[in-house]
Amino acid sequence: MAKDNSKRNRPNILVTGTPGTGKTTTSSALAEATQLRHINVGELVKDKKLHDGWDDELESYLINEDLVCDELEDVMEEGGNIVDYHGCDFFPKRWFDHVVVLQTDNSVLYDRLSKRGYTGSKLSNNIECEIFQVLLEEAKESYPENIVVALKSDTIEDISRNVATLTDWVKNWLPQL
Repeated sequence: MAKDNSKRNRPNILVTGTPGTGKTTTSSALAEATQLRHINVGELVKDKKLHDGWDDELESYLINEDLVCDELEDVMEEGGNIVDYHGCDFFPKRWFDHVVVLQTDNSVLYDRLSKRGYTGSKLSNNIECEIFQVLLEEAKESYPENIVVALKSDTIEDISRNVATLTDWVKNWLPQL
């Protein structure tokens, strides 16, 4: 069982949002700026086979949430992690001190996803997810609202500003007593 955050020396941050909003770019830059560990859950699922196979329709792995949580439990207990994933409702809320939902203008997102080769329903489903703010609502329903923040992520300048803001947050973080 993960310790509560009063026993961690470094915070845990969840960076979430629709695919294409800049989660990995932001998380990598933030990890470099703060010396926190970046955990890309999508890569972890592939590398450690924490899935139940491939979904041809969604063109993605069927993540096994229990296996992912089991894999992350010890490092989350230690603290000092930036978890990067497009879902957030299955992680234990005790793991995170800050939940960041990146949001991108639909036209920018469309271009980013198209460049990644997203087409058809995979493209339209992700655009709709962003339009309806599905990830922001999921975060607000899954975690205390006072730790959830939405950040605009349309441009390199937005990403730089977000990294600076989050770096300041990490520097000022204190364990809850």
